[in-house]
Amino acid sequence: MSDHTELLTIGELARRTGLSVRTIRFWSDSGVVVPTGRTAGGFRLYDADATARVDLVRTLRELGLDLETVRRVLDRQVTVRDVARAHARAVDAEIRTLQARRAVLDRVARQGSTTKEMRLMHELARMSADERQRIIDDFVHETFDGVDPDAPGAHIAQAMRTVPKHLPADPTAEQVDAWVELAELVGDEPFRERVREMALAGARGEQQPAGPDPAKVAEHAGQAVREHVAPATAAGKEFLHRIVDPGLPAAERARLADQLATFTDRRVERYWQLLAVLNGRPQVPSQVPAFEWLIAALRAED
Repeated sequence: MSDHTELLTIGELARRTGLSVRTIRFWSDSGVVVPTGRTAGGFRLYDADATARVDLVRTLRELGLDLETVRRVLDRQVTVRDVARAHARAVDAEIRTLQARRAVLDRVARQGSTTKEMRLMHELARMSADERQRIIDDFVHETFDGVDPDAPGAHIAQAMRTVPKHLPADPTAEQVDAWVELAELVGDEPFRERVREMALAGARGEQQPAGPDPAKVAEHAGQAVREHVAPATAAGKEFLHRIVDPGLPAAERARLADQLATFTDRRVERYWQLLAVLNGRPQVPSQVPAFEWLIAALRAED
């Protein structure tokens, strides 16, 4: 009998392929390696082409494909190329999940965590990129709900959504910490209310004041902060007058202080700093302490 007409028992097929009879029988029952016929006693028989089919099934299974997908490939319902592409994407997603979990474990091993932090980190590690993005999108949507997208300052909403889809393949400790801190921050109700206050003020046209010059604030108010100069002192007044006109009327000083206070908040600045960390952008030195000092000085001057 030639190789083309020879029929193999399940045991002979197992010996040729190096697989167990049990595995081939399971694949046969699943419809991926169908016998050509049966003996008079009911035993399965396979043609010579079954060897190649078994080898292909084994390869596809080792790549992680389920039997239903394997059957569709063998029945030419889908191509191997299409399946490979889809499976490659699934493997990539699994790799990213494992990388996130490893990063969480590294963080716990590095510094320890509270039960609350560990639970949050575990949830973040399990989430898909879309689910992590949804946390930020929900926060931004609630914050800017009802704000005209063409209103002054409304563009900030889009900027607040710029969370990277994935952590880097080998995230730094700072990036892992930033993910955790950001998730905690956007889940905090007082923070959400504060950002909404800013959003509504911007929508009303209460743009951040054009003056004073931010460079002067950073230089002079920043120096006053570093030197621990109290705003409500003679020395504080000297620093203030390097930033604003000494002749500025009291009502204008109060208005300017209120405007600056509307858009000055340490935790909102921290949000932008965390986005910079996650997106791999350089950190900008904190400006809030200098502006807080200036606000206090404007309100303290007689």
